[in-house]
Amino acid sequence: MRMRLIITAASIAALSVPLTAKTITVEAGADAQAKLQEALIIAEPGDTVQLGEGRFTLTDGLSLDVAKVTVKGRGASKSILDFTGQLGAGEGLLVTSDDVVLRDFAVENSKGDGIKSKGANRIVYYKLRVEWTGGPKATNGAYGIYPVESKDVLIDNVMVRGASDAGIYVGQSNNIVVRNSLALENVAGIEIENSFNADVHDNLATKNTGGILVFDLPNLPQMGGRNVRIFENVVVDNMTPNFAPKGNIVANVPTGTGVMVMANRDVHVFDNMLGNNGTANVMVLGYRYPYEDPKYDPIAKGVAIWGNQHDRAGWDPKIPGGAQLAEALGGSFPPIFWDGAGGDAAKPYVGDLVQALSLGLTDLKASPETAQPAMLAASTETVTELPKIVLPDSMEAVVR
Repeated sequence: MRMRLIITAASIAALSVPLTAKTITVEAGADAQAKLQEALIIAEPGDTVQLGEGRFTLTDGLSLDVAKVTVKGRGASKSILDFTGQLGAGEGLLVTSDDVVLRDFAVENSKGDGIKSKGANRIVYYKLRVEWTGGPKATNGAYGIYPVESKDVLIDNVMVRGASDAGIYVGQSNNIVVRNSLALENVAGIEIENSFNADVHDNLATKNTGGILVFDLPNLPQMGGRNVRIFENVVVDNMTPNFAPKGNIVANVPTGTGVMVMANRDVHVFDNMLGNNGTANVMVLGYRYPYEDPKYDPIAKGVAIWGNQHDRAGWDPKIPGGAQLAEALGGSFPPIFWDGAGGDAAKPYVGDLVQALSLGLTDLKASPETAQPAMLAASTETVTELPKIVLPDSMEAVVR
């Protein structure tokens, strides 16, 4: 008996590859705001919203909540979403759906964050530029590239300049790759916060206040950040004075920070080029601010530092009491320092052939004036390296 193939609407919806994917082209010019937002609303899974060349003058934020959509421009210097005249204070573009690809366009001068995605799994940010063209200012948006609460995040070949918090920020997420990107003149160049399993590699972080930050903060739905590899990056000349609005946690990041690990665990910093960071090339710290969350662990643990190339560092340390401590140490800080939080059980592994310092501040409530600085001896034990992050093939195929 011959079986009849019956195709229903439900069976089509269940297919992973749409049968009628289309391209919706939007050109710059009159009514760009309405036309682009309409395209993002009517797009269906599998569709591409194609941005034409030119400057899209926008007065309000854009949003996308349809899964499996690609938003693609003609290039980050050719398709420009210009939010200079934005009336609200929200994001330039907000994505809340899965399997989205954002590529080959720019976002300029958004009042809030540049591009934010929330709860968007398997999201790809590729060949994007997010910039506040007036340079570092406290009135700039907080974050440039900003995925949060997501699983499987790829950020590749992006450039972010001028964010008043972090240029590239990934928060409360899992399985993350940030690579081949430029973070320039932000407060924090690249920040991984309260996240699990991240590879940050082959990036240039320069002229920020702090180059690459790995934080774990209290009172958030996801805590216990862990398993982060920072490798083969260039982190140099991060001497921009901190311009974060007062009250932000990154307002406490010292000017001249290369890599900073705070309250995170199992963070490996290796094979990077580090230098010309006036406070330190690498800092490992506990969280020294008030908190009430009993589940939060404020101590950095399992941090390993090896194989890095170090240039000049520590000649102008901006931590509390730093100038006095530097004077006592002969005029400058070593390239690596640890605050001492957690004592010997939390002492970082240091395999680099440079001086490393413990401030001896084992008590998180202790004043910097009570520091008992001592040089750390080079570690001799073997480090078990963390595994490489592997993203779904469908995400990697986008950038091949």
